[in-house]
Amino acid sequence: MTNIQQALTKRRDRRIRTIRAVVHGTATRPRLSVERTALHFRAQLIDDTQGKTLASASDAVVDAKLRGVEQAKAVGKLLAEKAVAASITSVVFDRRGYTYHGRVAAFADAARAHGLQF
Repeated sequence: MTNIQQALTKRRDRRIRTIRAVVHGTATRPRLSVERTALHFRAQLIDDTQGKTLASASDAVVDAKLRGVEQAKAVGKLLAEKAVAASITSVVFDRRGYTYHGRVAAFADAARAHGLQF
């Protein structure tokens, strides 16, 4: 890892810690955490008081041909449907240090459109 990559990783880790100091999920209002990589997009609903994942969604179960924003929208729709089936309608959004733009914003909009409130 180069010095530039190390600096960027440090910055993102600091952003994650700052966000997590404020964002906390409960059983009635779980934390919606996202993870994005160059190829994949995953999300989960977490109850921080018990340390349990209540629902999760990944691009592994959506159409393999989807990439980018369309992939994130499909994951958002899938997670929202699972959450509504589990009687969860209100969540706290944890963007994990990612900018609210592009795939993260598309995921959030799709989740809102299919029944989640945050």
